[in-house]
Amino acid sequence: MDYKRLAEQILELVGGKENVSGLVHCATRLRFNLKDESKAQTDALKKTKGVVGVAKSGGQYQVIIGSDVANVFAPLNELCDLKDSREKVEQKEKKTKVAAAIDTLSGIFTPILPALTAAGMLKAVLSLLVAFKLVASSDQSYQILNFMGDATFYFLPILLASSAAKKFKCNPYLAMMLGGILLHPNFVNMVAASKESGEAIRLFMIPIYNAGYSSSVIPIILAVWFMSLVEPVADRISPKAIKFFSKPLITILVSGVVTLSVLGPIGYIISNYIAAFLRAMENYGWLVSMILGAVFPLLVMTGTHYAIVPVGINNRMTMGYDSMVYPNNLASNVAQGGATLAVAFKSKVSEIKQLAMSAGITAVCGITEPALYGINVPYRTPLYSAMAGGAAGGLFVGLMHVKNYSGGSPGLLTLPSYIGGDSLRDLLFASIGAAIAFVVAFVICFILYKDPKEALEDDGKGKEQDRVAAENKGTVKAETSVSKEDCAQPASDCDMVCSPVSGKVIPLSEVKDDVFSQGILGNGVAVIPDEDVIVSPVSGTIVSIFDTLHAVGLQADSGEEVLIHIGLDTVKLGGQYFKALAKAGDRVSVGTPLIQVEFDKVKEAGYDIVTPVIVSNTAVYRSVTGETGKHVKAGEPVIQIQK
Repeated sequence: MDYKRLAEQILELVGGKENVSGLVHCATRLRFNLKDESKAQTDALKKTKGVVGVAKSGGQYQVIIGSDVANVFAPLNELCDLKDSREKVEQKEKKTKVAAAIDTLSGIFTPILPALTAAGMLKAVLSLLVAFKLVASSDQSYQILNFMGDATFYFLPILLASSAAKKFKCNPYLAMMLGGILLHPNFVNMVAASKESGEAIRLFMIPIYNAGYSSSVIPIILAVWFMSLVEPVADRISPKAIKFFSKPLITILVSGVVTLSVLGPIGYIISNYIAAFLRAMENYGWLVSMILGAVFPLLVMTGTHYAIVPVGINNRMTMGYDSMVYPNNLASNVAQGGATLAVAFKSKVSEIKQLAMSAGITAVCGITEPALYGINVPYRTPLYSAMAGGAAGGLFVGLMHVKNYSGGSPGLLTLPSYIGGDSLRDLLFASIGAAIAFVVAFVICFILYKDPKEALEDDGKGKEQDRVAAENKGTVKAETSVSKEDCAQPASDCDMVCSPVSGKVIPLSEVKDDVFSQGILGNGVAVIPDEDVIVSPVSGTIVSIFDTLHAVGLQADSGEEVLIHIGLDTVKLGGQYFKALAKAGDRVSVGTPLIQVEFDKVKEAGYDIVTPVIVSNTAVYRSVTGETGKHVKAGEPVIQIQK
């Protein structure tokens, strides 16, 4: 490939040299800071040979190249004449205030979603048990399940404190201590007594607002943000000899007092104002629901849904239910599933049918990313159909003022979260709204969808190639995955790639990065490390070790091109916490140490340490599959390759 020519094309399509204010690269992407993103020709870039895809995230315009990214970056950097662009971008990353706020909310709420989902499902199960008269509210079984479900919501400030500390880069244990201060039984009792007697609570001469903070959202986020400002000051002013004691003392004393007297009350009042505003908006809820039902896929694509989800949580915490966010999100998710399943039934391309069927089922259950990025966005018609279905379903649940009582990932599996109040009314209308969304999206998409001509041609060519290959081998396999028995063939037919580190093996689809989860760079697995040394997964040669040490490319003697990407977005660390144990050009065998990583410090810095292992030349093989869901030692086989 002519990398210089590709660099020239990319530069022209991002708006030229004068539109680039910063440029760095990681293991797979060119990361631009553009002065005006509207000048970038995204569609043309996606169609450029050598470009895998385009993404926008964190104030960066990212052009996805794959393992050849360093070869494109070198001439591109010369053309841009940005000698020290990495340092410039790291020191002054261009983020709009909105992008920064969304990124912060995403980082705070995403880690606690499993706990919120578990709590919501527990409450939903309990609602079903009561509805079918299997338990009564006076039963001990009911009370136990009830407090199990309530635990996440009651102690929500502590959960948020932990994730907020990681986002604001301060001590998570001191942050959780702040959450504990807000929820301590003695403080709760003092607040109750103050409200009853009318006498203010005071810390010496400082008045303490008599508010309850269980299940609250905003107060603890403000508190941890303030603590992140206090902690470095406490570090600077603490004498070295007693810093171990004085730094946490100063941090928690100052942060705790300011939280109880100022920030907690501000957050409490803001939460109540939001709730009051939304109550006033309930007369127009049908319009809001219709609009959100239609645009939710677009919000997910841009990440701005993270700014809306906390509103739904705050509604349930302050009003006991949410009628503004979750019901229309339910309509949107089910509509996306309906549109995707319509593609599965109508498409004549086997690969599209298989992907659409699995992604559609996942979407109606509440997880839409596979459908959104795998089918709806690439083929457009299902996206528009899903938006129409979401609007129709959203309009219905808005008109019926449907209430969600316990959250969870909006989909068919969490319909019991609409059981509440004095009847099953909300469950009934939520189900009808979901059905409307599904049917409208399915019908529109089924009528309008057509397979892309290129996909039909490629599918025909692929079937012909499979037929010829089967004749040459004398056998035809219906399965695309490779079992252990398949690999008990001659070495020329089947190869293995081993794990580069000890840890739990998970599917790429669970990696929180679309480039890996969608298999854009190739098939493979990901490992959640529990040791600090990355070793070679193959016998061969080190092709490249990036300057930031976050990624390694290898060429196996048997032909596989393997990429190890250590953590997500760890390129931003600039090599901090990483130590090279080998260099490009070295001959290695399975188990040869490559990189030493202080994973604990990487996690403390707020980065995901999951490590994808990719066979980047997947396309040349019959199949590349991984064995996931187990714990492995470094050097144990995890990927099977059938030639």
